[in-house]
Amino acid sequence: MKVILDHLIPFSLAHGGVQIQIEQTKVALERARIEVEFGRWWDTSQQGDIIHYFGSIPNNYLHLARQRRIPVVLTNFFSETCNRSDFYLQVQGLITRGLLALPGWGSIKTQLHWQTYGNAARIIVGTEAERRVVQTVYGVHESKISVVPLGLDKTYLTKGSIRQAGNHLISVGTIRDVKRSIELAEVARKAEVPILFIGNPYAIHDPYWQRFQGLIDDKFVLHRNHVSNASELKSLLLSARGFVLYSHYENWSLAAHEAAACGLPVLLPKQKWSLERFGTEASYFSGGAIGQSAEELKVFYDGASTAPAPRIKLYSWAEVAEQLKKIYDRLLSTSR
Repeated sequence: MKVILDHLIPFSLAHGGVQIQIEQTKVALERARIEVEFGRWWDTSQQGDIIHYFGSIPNNYLHLARQRRIPVVLTNFFSETCNRSDFYLQVQGLITRGLLALPGWGSIKTQLHWQTYGNAARIIVGTEAERRVVQTVYGVHESKISVVPLGLDKTYLTKGSIRQAGNHLISVGTIRDVKRSIELAEVARKAEVPILFIGNPYAIHDPYWQRFQGLIDDKFVLHRNHVSNASELKSLLLSARGFVLYSHYENWSLAAHEAAACGLPVLLPKQKWSLERFGTEASYFSGGAIGQSAEELKVFYDGASTAPAPRIKLYSWAEVAEQLKKIYDRLLSTSR
């Protein structure tokens, strides 16, 4: 079996969790003795048994693959949508499916990616919240959807390291608006709670990054560039008192799970993804104004040195590869 992994946006333009997921998926599948290649758009001779596409896929791409009888597995990221209310999703579903059912919209429908969710051989999501989006909004039958978790580098799953519980909290992620890096920095300064931010912007000329830089005071707002080495990042996590995330939305925060694996208590936004993954094992921001968030941050900080880490199920990338291999095998057995 040969699997082609494909993705639209170059990592040089947008790094982050999606990049880690794709790279680690490739490594894990190869360790499971599956031949894997990244899609080479320029190579007319490249062959594969299955295409696993990450992101929103063009209709024509899917159509051409189906002509060649190559099953396409689609992993899309419904980070914003999966955190909307059930009522909102139901209304969105009525609108979406209604538009797709209208006659005479052929040329318009081909410009939309909505149809690909139903036409792909399999949809893979990370959470039940995302599965509900695919079913409720796009009308995909549950038999075509698989919920596959994200894994952690084995470095984080290796026991033996001792948590230091230092004087600062830690927040890991790209410095950008979705992560609400500026807002969290303002909350930290108002609460007088030191937070070490680890991450890079997408571009050094980004106005958001420049505004964030103005808040770095090396007292309550500390910053360090992105750390790609798992052992180094684990050491930084172990030296912190707790982990904090203040993002607008997520679908699965790898950083929060890495922190939990390192024994840190976590403070998260109260959203569908976080409640599904962490339940009562995490502390949560209520979603109030900066002042309210500052109070919640201070309470978390004061108790974090003795607070327990979330007792949740953590997965290795090897476990993820096992689940993916079963999906690929089933698809190939039915497509022959």
